[in-house]
Amino acid sequence: MITYNYIAAFFLIVLGFYTIVAKYNLVKTVIGLGIADYGVNLLIITVGFNPGGTAPIFTMGELTRASYFVDPIPQALTLTSIVIGACVTAMSLSLVVKLQEEYGTIDTREIRRLRG
Repeated sequence: MITYNYIAAFFLIVLGFYTIVAKYNLVKTVIGLGIADYGVNLLIITVGFNPGGTAPIFTMGELTRASYFVDPIPQALTLTSIVIGACVTAMSLSLVVKLQEEYGTIDTREIRRLRG
């Protein structure tokens, strides 16, 4: 079951990078950036998953040698990554809007051609 998560994460990362590299529309490039970000988040969560583990919330009386917990660090990193990804997406889309206002297009080939 976890193998499917690794396959899906790899697929999302590759699809995101393909969209970033191959598409000339800036909005599609920003969407590709988001897809790659979701793939990396899925990969981080999958790495930190332990089958049969419980949440690392306990009291001293509940803690035994047989306690098996899920690592909370990847979850915290993913939560931070989600917030950063939302901010990067908002900033990227605001830059796309400014480029549209300045150049009248969001095609990267046209923007490069208008440079000089």
